[in-house]
Amino acid sequence: MPLYAYEALDNGGKMVKGAIEAASEDVIAEKLRDMGFYPLKIVESKASTAHLDIGALPFVRQIFHRITFKHLTSFTRQLATLIDAGLPILRCLHILQEQVESVLFKEKIAQMGRDIESGTTLSEALAKHPKQFDSLYVNMVHAGEIGGVLEAVLQKIATFLEKRAALISKIKSAMMYPAVVMVVATGIVTFILTVIMPKFVDIFASLGAELPALTRWLMSASNVLVYRTPYVIVAIILLALAIRKINSTKNGKFVFDTIKLKAPVFGSLFQKAAIVRFAGTLATLITSGVPILQALDIVRETSGNEVIARAMDGVYNSVKEGESIHEPLRAAKVFPPLVIHMVAVGEETGAIDQMLVKVEEAYQREVDDTVDALTSILEPILIVFLGGIVGTIVVALYLPLFDLPKHIK
Repeated sequence: MPLYAYEALDNGGKMVKGAIEAASEDVIAEKLRDMGFYPLKIVESKASTAHLDIGALPFVRQIFHRITFKHLTSFTRQLATLIDAGLPILRCLHILQEQVESVLFKEKIAQMGRDIESGTTLSEALAKHPKQFDSLYVNMVHAGEIGGVLEAVLQKIATFLEKRAALISKIKSAMMYPAVVMVVATGIVTFILTVIMPKFVDIFASLGAELPALTRWLMSASNVLVYRTPYVIVAIILLALAIRKINSTKNGKFVFDTIKLKAPVFGSLFQKAAIVRFAGTLATLITSGVPILQALDIVRETSGNEVIARAMDGVYNSVKEGESIHEPLRAAKVFPPLVIHMVAVGEETGAIDQMLVKVEEAYQREVDDTVDALTSILEPILIVFLGGIVGTIVVALYLPLFDLPKHIK
């Protein structure tokens, strides 16, 4: 169908512009009136084919027009506000389509609008875009539709997304400094082995003496980097692909996630972050009116950690058989005793959602404290680590030179 650009006035006299696909101008005019708009101008949009639209290329669109947490949170908040003001959902989507910055998000909203026009519910329209709206988002919206509290549920979703974004930001900030140091260390070592080390090789060869083991090892590493660079690059690429392939399987991801949770220094941070996500997600779903079994299934799908997901399998089966939640959590040996006891108290008092909120808040504070502690502790440790690497290489380079007087005749 052709695409028509339109200009119209809303009930408040404000100018509204947009584009809709339809069979004719009359259909567009009828749709605009149904949305409460007064059409002023409707013109068929003529796409120019005289030049290549670089911005329309898929990879360019993904890079420069991707949908971020910020876009999603803002969309959710604004949608809740508009619905609370009494506007029809279809009109809300058309208004938000004009507000969002991402071109891809504009297209997604336009598609949702067309789906709702054809008779689907908002949750069904959202479900057609799983990359942007996961099962948690869709099921919470569905629960809000059934309970008639859609605007309140959307506000909860927006709050949840903000908390998730803050958690991810915290973890990234904790990982950023060591990642930068490792990149710098790799660059320095590579420079020394490929540029400086070959110059020393000729000097060592002229000595004619047996070299220390550390020096010989560095020379071998230098030869590999200098003369086998293509093989090294291929090996690194193959290793990365193998890790990615293994991590794409459930068993492989379980192994990597287990290692991540038990890793020194960062293992505690990853565990606390996983608990925050688990408790926050389950609490938000329960308070939104999602049935407990469905909520547990969504937590399992959206946990982001296969160890937690497998723990949720046990919880799901236990609840399905009419048993408790806290016993399978204890059996999983992933959750600290505090979490298990608070969940048990929540089950006994019938306020499990409130207990989960307390768990989320408590461990969110621990995540914040852990990140602050790691930031202050890691800085001197990594400086010593970087200095140790460079110092070891320098010592290995100069050890043979200490025997140089013995070989001078």
